[in-house]
Amino acid sequence: MFHPLRLVLALLAAICFAVPAFAQVPSTSTSSSAPAPVTIPDDLTPDQVDDLVARMSDDQVRSILLERLDAVAAKQAQAPAKKGLVTRVTETATAMAASWVDVIRKLPSLVTLQIEAITNFGKAFGSSGLMTLFGFTFLALAIGFAAEKIVGIWTRRWIKAVPGDAEHDLRGAVMFLIKRFCRELLGLVVFYYTLVFVGRQLLNPEQIAQVAPFVFFLIWFPRLGAAISRFVLAPERSELRLVNIDDHWAKYLHRNLIGLFLLIGFTMFIIRFNTLNGVEMGETRLGFWLNTSIHIYIGLIAWTARKGLSDMMRGTDPDRTEFDEWVAEFYPYFAIGVSFVMWFVVEYLAATKDPQLVAMAAEGAHFATMFWLLILPALDTLIRGLVRHLQPPIMGHGAIAERAYKSTKRSYIRIGRVLAGIFIVLMIANAWDLDLQEIAGAGTDAGGRVIQFFILVAFGYILNEVVSLWINRRLAKEETEGQSPDEEAGEGGGTGGSRLATVLPLLRVTAQVAIAVIFGLLALGALGMDITPLLAGAGILGLAIGFGAQKLVSDIVGGIFFLIDDAFRVGEYVDVGGTTGTVEKISIRSMQLRHHRGPVHTIPYGEIQKLTNYSRDWVIMKLKFTVPFDTDPNKVKKIFKKIGAEMMEDETHKDGFLQPFKSQGVFDFDDVGMIIRGKFMAKPGKQFTLRKEIFNRVKAAFKENGIDFARREVRVAIPGLEEAENLSDQQKAAIGAAASDAVNKEQGPA
Repeated sequence: MFHPLRLVLALLAAICFAVPAFAQVPSTSTSSSAPAPVTIPDDLTPDQVDDLVARMSDDQVRSILLERLDAVAAKQAQAPAKKGLVTRVTETATAMAASWVDVIRKLPSLVTLQIEAITNFGKAFGSSGLMTLFGFTFLALAIGFAAEKIVGIWTRRWIKAVPGDAEHDLRGAVMFLIKRFCRELLGLVVFYYTLVFVGRQLLNPEQIAQVAPFVFFLIWFPRLGAAISRFVLAPERSELRLVNIDDHWAKYLHRNLIGLFLLIGFTMFIIRFNTLNGVEMGETRLGFWLNTSIHIYIGLIAWTARKGLSDMMRGTDPDRTEFDEWVAEFYPYFAIGVSFVMWFVVEYLAATKDPQLVAMAAEGAHFATMFWLLILPALDTLIRGLVRHLQPPIMGHGAIAERAYKSTKRSYIRIGRVLAGIFIVLMIANAWDLDLQEIAGAGTDAGGRVIQFFILVAFGYILNEVVSLWINRRLAKEETEGQSPDEEAGEGGGTGGSRLATVLPLLRVTAQVAIAVIFGLLALGALGMDITPLLAGAGILGLAIGFGAQKLVSDIVGGIFFLIDDAFRVGEYVDVGGTTGTVEKISIRSMQLRHHRGPVHTIPYGEIQKLTNYSRDWVIMKLKFTVPFDTDPNKVKKIFKKIGAEMMEDETHKDGFLQPFKSQGVFDFDDVGMIIRGKFMAKPGKQFTLRKEIFNRVKAAFKENGIDFARREVRVAIPGLEEAENLSDQQKAAIGAAASDAVNKEQGPA
């Protein structure tokens, strides 16, 4: 049986499968000298561990155990203790306060140390060296500007900026601005590399080290900013301007953006100048004042031009959403907030004194971050503008097509926003030299799961937008009248939409739900959650619905077969068991009928036994006219034919006819005259307007041709009476009684 200490050591060895320590084995000598140490082999099996422990004495086991415990204790002592949130915040605040106190303390030496840097610069080159440096620098600049001018003259032949291009459409304006920007950019590139080439021929490496920051940050960098500003704002050419901003704010922003680029360039230059001339920035803290002035300048620009910036962000798109309006309204304040946050980040880095991060900030990483964050809403405006102008015009017409067209536009915008957001994140990570996989912990299981989760969510979102985009583009081509003139007049029977316009909205909802469920489960599975219980629960829920909600299943299945049979479409006028109305909306289990007087009827598909559709393909209207017995039917036939021909040539009514109005001859006789019938074939929904117009024209034509409509009369014959004026009172009373009796017989008993 093992000693307790041996048992402990055996357990440790069995868990680790190797003992990373040196042990002493028993010596064959009986003396008290320490046994020679031996190395324990790796990958010991439990049986080998038992055998090894069995050959050790208790003192040896105790020695090995103490050695292991000491090693663990030393490792824990070297590990830094975890600090709570309050402790970290307190330490950071203290460090930042100390940094600001240091700024105030070094303020008196700011000027003297800056003079010292300039003096060191002068001493390094001497009077003659400075003259040579300035002279050669001026010469190199002159040669660079000359090369830029020559290239500008040469490129004018093949990058010809014609102002007239911009007066036609957006394409012309964009092409003009791109041409002008390319000319300026090409000129700047030629200027810079010519300057570099000439400078290397005229100046030595020490001189180039001093001149290069001056040329790049104080000359080339501000000119690049001016070119970008002219491309976006076009301060002198309002007809070319890509953003929605007036001349006043365009010129104001252009001037101040150039000033901002100059201030940033001066900041980057002075940091390098002082470092090269023996004065570190930490000695003067000049960087604090320059960086603070930059952020204050940005805040002043955003506050002063907040109206212009809001108008610019709002754009000219008539289909703006509430989110777009909110972004436009708060963009100036967002710019101020970003400026303050980045200033705070720089001060935090200066206080923590992390060498790597401080070096990145000195290289302008925080300026790049601020630039991309400030330009993100502008990119959103650009995306909306491009979608508005590049999206093909709507091909269909009607309410459904218009809604689908707007939804298509929003899908393009949302996809563009996702891509722009990914681009901004990558650019900011590149500015700070960050490894996004390392930040997310891609090397660990948890980090990899987080990355997979976000990838699946993003992919599912884009797939959802692509499906919506495809369906909405198909719907935007459909010709779906929202309401016909007959419905406005209070009649039903309007023509409906296409079959796609009825089925595609249901397909879109079904696809979106399926995508959300599938990718939601995949994302949860990527996080390490076991989705098997969720799937089992969904299966049990489906069985419960199947057994306990048979009516619901009947409604859904019935709706599927009604749609397969193409029994009705959105916008058609139908009769369902005596309930009539226009199909206004359909879902997976019911349909909604809008009566032409306003009420809405919701009818589950499972309750539909018979459905009569009044809006499919064509409608025949038959009209009856009663004329006296002595009317010539052929004359009436010619009148009807003439009315039909005239209406077929009428621009207002000809599109509603499929067959013209014509006579069907004498249909019947009654007590008062002949019944002559006419008919016409019309498009569904147009028949009632055409019927009213035909009635009006028939009445006018009958009056013009001396034809009266037959009316009910009571004739009383009195033998031997030739003149009505000779009637006696008794005869008049008899005539009145006979007429009253005839009317009573016609009306029937009360």
